[in-house]
Amino acid sequence: MPGILDLTNRVAVVAGATSGIGRALALGLAAHGAHVIPTGRRRAQLETVCAEIEAAGVRTLCQTTDVTDRAAIDTLRDRVLGDFGRVDILVNAAGVTHKQPTATLPADQWSALFESNLNGSLYACQSFHAALKASGHGRIINIASLGSFLAFHEVAAYCAAKSALLSLTRSLACEWARDGISVNAIAPGVFPTELNQGIINGTPRGREMLMRTPMGRFGKPEELIGALVLLASDGASFLTGQCIAVDGGYLASGVNS
Repeated sequence: MPGILDLTNRVAVVAGATSGIGRALALGLAAHGAHVIPTGRRRAQLETVCAEIEAAGVRTLCQTTDVTDRAAIDTLRDRVLGDFGRVDILVNAAGVTHKQPTATLPADQWSALFESNLNGSLYACQSFHAALKASGHGRIINIASLGSFLAFHEVAAYCAAKSALLSLTRSLACEWARDGISVNAIAPGVFPTELNQGIINGTPRGREMLMRTPMGRFGKPEELIGALVLLASDGASFLTGQCIAVDGGYLASGVNS
């Protein structure tokens, strides 16, 4: 099956692409030939990512979008379809985290974490469903987390939302297989980003994470691109409802010394 990983002229929408993992994924898809539409709330960062995508020799468009606003997602979808005529790949990478003892976590903070980390992905999947179905090889890749599988101290809302996102991935995979849409997830290991570096770089928490990672180091965002390209390509034609952990062995680990 030659060319099964080729993404040339596929059209990809990447939510949460203004920084960190989402940005790396958007640029990775562009480097492999896809036209990429990154989304995010921060205009200046979005313009920078769009310029980098264009420098890779593919097309893009620049429109800020809040994934918690379904109407804004629908507006983005309509513009993408108007400019590109199709959508083949949807990557849901938007998310936030918040560390706080659960006993004192306000209800609105809990709800906000679910809105960003779970509901936004659902809204995007719903909005782009018809376009992905029409593609003939629709691909949805949700960015899950080690927290989809494990508890992490004082981030209960984040872990609960990411666990639910993995469950949603499996449910949509089963429901939308008949529509020709593959739905999978990637669970990154520990990747220092703008989102989390304050609680893992040089902290006891970070040192414990390194101890639990057999490869003995944190990941680099570009190390997620291989799994992404597989899941976005025809190489995933019979692969759905799965979660690939790119984690340096963290989930496989027991005692490391």
